[in-house]
Amino acid sequence: MVTEPNNWGRFGPDDQRGTLNLLTPATVLAALASAATGQVISLAMPIRGATSSAAPTTVPHLRGRPLPQHFMSVDGGDYAAGTRPIGAGLRLADDAVIVTHHGTTTHMDALCHMWSGEELYNGHPAARVRSYGATRCGIETVGGVVARAVLFDVPRHLGLDHLPVDFRIPADLLREIHDDVRPGDVAVVRTGWPLVWDSSPEEYWSGQPGLSAGAGRWLASRDVAVVASDNAAIGGLNARQLADEGLEDDLHMILLWRHGVHLAEMLWLEELGTACAGRAGGDFVFVAAPLRIEGGTGSPINPLAIL
Repeated sequence: MVTEPNNWGRFGPDDQRGTLNLLTPATVLAALASAATGQVISLAMPIRGATSSAAPTTVPHLRGRPLPQHFMSVDGGDYAAGTRPIGAGLRLADDAVIVTHHGTTTHMDALCHMWSGEELYNGHPAARVRSYGATRCGIETVGGVVARAVLFDVPRHLGLDHLPVDFRIPADLLREIHDDVRPGDVAVVRTGWPLVWDSSPEEYWSGQPGLSAGAGRWLASRDVAVVASDNAAIGGLNARQLADEGLEDDLHMILLWRHGVHLAEMLWLEELGTACAGRAGGDFVFVAAPLRIEGGTGSPINPLAIL
């Protein structure tokens, strides 16, 4: 059982959605007022998968993770080789995509993704995570997220293109950038680290900047619904692609496990950062919906920012 401040039991003994419960109809309607121009920006990295090319390796990803695979079961070449049309000249292309999203593409973590001891978030038995998926706190419980969001563009605030590899963002810096964080908000944190990929995948794999434990606790204390970032783990990573923090200070333990705050990782925030740099207010509408994978520990998403 977790002992430090947490949200276990706050939304009832059967709760599986954590602080997403704060996104009431009234909160969602209020969030829509954050849109001013109607500009829509996708915050997702592309999913590139092809068994016959190096395409999957051209997108930032953690080393050693299974990359996306994109298969065509029927394509134009099949008809050129003599495949019969469906009928009356009708032809089609059909494909299949396999994505192991953690560490390879823009995705959302479910509350069953990580835990300590024998209990998931809110005390649900960890034994309910089975070989066929999790029967508690799976990604299908999320539904859709429509919320007010605030961008913490940390490198821009510091006059940098991207944060240094060992930089851990303190709570005071978040507060300095944007102190108006409200219950049910989505905190979007830009580190700029994906920019490193194009110049050197080896440098990208040398570690990653991210939130400090204190910053995670500060966001949790502000009752955010989701924390999203362009890095791979919300917190920082070392050269072994692991967190240096112990369980007490691990960002997934603080946010996912103790406070029921869903995490969205590996976003692309460059266009958003540029658009928000010359925009008063700094808030916008955030929209995301994971696939309804029953018992899934996460799902690919295409988050949208509506300015």
